[in-house]
Amino acid sequence: MTSPTRGYTATKDQLLSRLRRIEGQVRGIERMVEEDRYCIDVLTQISAIQAALDKVALGLLDDHARHCMIAGAEEGRSQEMADEMMAAVGRLMKRG
Repeated sequence: MTSPTRGYTATKDQLLSRLRRIEGQVRGIERMVEEDRYCIDVLTQISAIQAALDKVALGLLDDHARHCMIAGAEEGRSQEMADEMMAAVGRLMKRG
């Protein structure tokens, strides 16, 4: 059985590489806290991770719009797919 083709399938290796880099950044923050580093330095690194995750999320949304939504529209599910994507955007925008 083969895995389904997703919007990010063509760039999966690049996506995984970015996520591993972000994971390393998170571990770096953990070390910073263990080493009692200055609060503002820790917050700066958290901000960088949030920006990196936002970039990954925007890429996934773009892939979803260009692949999954088009496929859904061809299957007559355009409204369902649009609702699903907008709900995901809404979740991404809720912070703090």
